[in-house]
Amino acid sequence: MSAATVPVQVENHRTINVESLRISLRLFFLILVLLIGGAILRSALATRLDSFTLDESYHIAAGVSYVQQRDFRLNPEHPPLVKLWVGSFLAATGFHRNPLRVFHDKVDERNFTAEEVFLQNDPDSTQRRSRVSMWFLNGFLLLALGLALRRTFGWAVALGTILFLVIDPTVAAHLPVVMTDLPVALLAATAVTFAILAFRYWRKEDLIYCSVALGLALGAKHSAPVFFLFLGLVGFAMALVGPRSDATVSRARRVVNVLGVLTGAVVILWGLYFFRYRESSDLNEVFNRPTAQKIADVSSPPYRFVLKTLATTHALPRAYIWGFADTVHAGLEGRAFTQLAFGRVYYARAPWYFFPGMLAVKLPVGLTLLALFGGILFAADKVPHDWRLPLTVLLASLVCFLLVLRSGATYGGVRHALPAIPLIAVLAGIASNFALASTARTPKLVVGLAFLLASVSALPVMRPWEYFNEIVGGPARGYLYFDDEGTDLGQRSKELAGYYSRTIQATSEVPLLMYQIQRAERLVRKIDWLGRDLTRDETRMNPPVFQGTVFAPSTRLGRRLWWNADALRAATPVARFGNLFIFRGNFDLSGSLARTLYASGIYKEYAEKPDLVAAEHLFAESVQSDPSAFFVYIELGNLALKRGSREDALRAYNDALLHAPADPIARKPIEEQIAQFSVGTQEQIPMLRNPQLE
Repeated sequence: MSAATVPVQVENHRTINVESLRISLRLFFLILVLLIGGAILRSALATRLDSFTLDESYHIAAGVSYVQQRDFRLNPEHPPLVKLWVGSFLAATGFHRNPLRVFHDKVDERNFTAEEVFLQNDPDSTQRRSRVSMWFLNGFLLLALGLALRRTFGWAVALGTILFLVIDPTVAAHLPVVMTDLPVALLAATAVTFAILAFRYWRKEDLIYCSVALGLALGAKHSAPVFFLFLGLVGFAMALVGPRSDATVSRARRVVNVLGVLTGAVVILWGLYFFRYRESSDLNEVFNRPTAQKIADVSSPPYRFVLKTLATTHALPRAYIWGFADTVHAGLEGRAFTQLAFGRVYYARAPWYFFPGMLAVKLPVGLTLLALFGGILFAADKVPHDWRLPLTVLLASLVCFLLVLRSGATYGGVRHALPAIPLIAVLAGIASNFALASTARTPKLVVGLAFLLASVSALPVMRPWEYFNEIVGGPARGYLYFDDEGTDLGQRSKELAGYYSRTIQATSEVPLLMYQIQRAERLVRKIDWLGRDLTRDETRMNPPVFQGTVFAPSTRLGRRLWWNADALRAATPVARFGNLFIFRGNFDLSGSLARTLYASGIYKEYAEKPDLVAAEHLFAESVQSDPSAFFVYIELGNLALKRGSREDALRAYNDALLHAPADPIARKPIEEQIAQFSVGTQEQIPMLRNPQLE
């Protein structure tokens, strides 16, 4: 019995047939396209002033390189689907590239790609074209998800789910950006939806649809393997112990079908890398850091074993393995960063409940109420019996994903939780279906008011990336509780440049830029900043009291474990553009100036032509200004080893341990490094990886 013909039991004990509400495929498709078109129009209006996020130039330059040279050395952190899509569009419409070269770690590579986008091309034209390409891609993926949901649950659930996603500000913010979070979210939800049918009825078309969606998800982002493993387990379980709805398909045949789905997904992933193991035509590795070192960074023995096995057997493309190692290390084991979450400061990772809490404050309250209503209907057995198994699988995939997220990746904020949002949205679709099918007015009123409440809260917000709901005081106050990448990722740089042009450029003032705007973009926008010319600026970077204009993101105003900006937190800004704050006056900014000195040192150390003497000098001045950032001492220790001073290196590593947070993630590598000085010669002591570079 299909979902569209199942009777629905309503609360007044009367039964109506959903079949009586059925609409034609043509009408469904028309409504679906109109909803998606409305989502894109809303996104275009709400994000029209946004600048590139910090990651977009990295993805764009890499994508053009993939398309034109079939070289995957740039940005191996992410699989190639989104980059190939946008790279194809930009390569066809014009994009100037620099010749590829050897890179000195991630910093050098990111500077290279930023220079391509901002200095070798018109960044505004590049952004317009990339946004159009992403609207098409994400529009197609929304369409595929809607069709998959209709096939599994019927038209009402499908349209209710898509309406939820149309209203959600996080989806609107991600629709035009060249990032991997929304595509993997939509593809993973589509794969789970098709898997429900594929592993229940074993029809060939559903198996193929599931495999294609799963393979494209693997090619979008390294969080997709969570769904790959989950669907593999579900498929084998249903093949071996599931109900035999089709007696003509033996259990052995079902197992073969599951293997076919998983194998097909891996083949699609290989196809996105042009079926090549090596990232380049060069015989030697050309990544910014060797794969063996990336795997060695991973502290967990089981993870290291899996990664080494994949590399040894060439089971997956080497660029994918490199990125997988990077994801495991930074996303599951934790990064060396300080994070404000729920108003408290944490190191490396926020508490286990971070992502459920983040979804609670980032989703409009009306949408959350809809999802809760759908969950209550499911728990109370108020959904068609035929939907019990599909909904159980869908909710289990949501729980599985959130359990994996619990390990880390909190620095990305809600964007790292995006795959949960379409799965939650299906519950709103269940509520929508119930309201339409019910003969009572109350469910219709509840669902209608919830959608209206969500729309009133979300749709008027221009700059939906910054959206927070009323629980934490809305977009204007969310930064007081959270400082992750879901709060700000550099999208206010055009307003920064405009303010600089109107207010500062005609004067001789050199402002302090704490806002996240890449060096290449500063140059193309004709912005001067403290630290651009070290000969001119170094004396102003040393005193703790800074006099002049400061551009600061909201994410730098909260309490931190190092490089605090207490003076700004207590000051009144002279101007504010969302999460960009502008201050003017005299401020004790020893921490912020230390950060500027550190950033200048990193630029010198990891440039195409490094200046290690200048870098070491800048790091020394940074810790003199503010000694709280332990990783700056690690850089000093590494540079001392390079110039042959064992004593200076040991002293710097001891200072790093002294200032490191009381967390094994930070302290254990430093302790192991110090221990090597008592057993090995200087030549045997390796450099200690600066965790801040990850």
